[in-house]
This record gives sequence, C-alpha cells and structure tokens, in this order.
Amino acid sequence: MKAVIHIMPHSTLLDPQGRAIALALQEQGYPVADARQGKRIELHLSQPCDKATIETMCQELLVNGVIESYHIDMVD
Repeated sequence: MKAVIHIMPHSTLLDPQGRAIALALQEQGYPVADARQGKRIELHLSQPCDKATIETMCQELLVNGVIESYHIDMVD
C-alpha cells in the first residue's frame, strides 16, 4: 500500500519559485499564465494504514499548516 501526499503553498501566499517557473516558460513562448510549485511525498507503507493515520503524520511532521495545504491519495 502507498500513500501519496501532494503539498502546495496556500493560494493566498506568494510563491516565488512558481513565479520564476512561469516567467521562464513565458520567455520561451509557452502560454503559461501562472505556476505554483509544491511537493509530492510517496509513503510506501509496510503494513495497512488508514487515512486518519496519514493525516496525523501530515499534521505532526510533513506539512506546515500555516503556509501549506495538502491532499492525500491512498493507492493499493
């Protein structure tokens, strides 16, 4: 079993890395209006685990709730 955690900065915060990505793509002629950069964490679980446990991991260690939001996908 695997859990995939997608972490992004809150939409209300500036994202300088995302802005740099968007500008670089625009300069190359790509039709990009904006970009946001985040993180993806894949957890390969050694035993079955419920989504609530993964939520706890995120809240306690993996995600800074002040500036980031996240989404969890559980994969069999």
